[in-house]
Amino acid sequence: QVQLVESGGGLVQPGGSLRLSCTASGIIFDVYAMRWYRQAPGKQRELVATVTSGGSTNYQDSVKGRFTISRDNAKNTVYLQMNSLKPEDTAVYLCNARRVITIAAALDYWGQGTQVTVSS
Repeated sequence: QVQLVESGGGLVQPGGSLRLSCTASGIIFDVYAMRWYRQAPGKQRELVATVTSGGSTNYQDSVKGRFTISRDNAKNTVYLQMNSLKPEDTAVYLCNARRVITIAAALDYWGQGTQVTVSS
């Protein structure tokens, strides 16, 4: 049984920091690309950051320079360090594990999400 469990969300003032964690079980973690998505009320889910199985990273433009994604394969865990938080970062943050099998097929697993609220 595959599980992705997020933690680290909460309420923070603008300009503050949080570190999200997502620990996976039931998969061979180091062959999966790991991603953080977020979904704000009334908005579509959006991709925030990706770290590939090889360690390459990519970010949504709005978080570049403020967020850092990293992974620890020994702990089956991916992190999202979020600095200089803004009210518009408020959302449920979800962890995703993705493995491309063929050009037309991929395995996707999701966590349940953790709430991040940026407010004074």
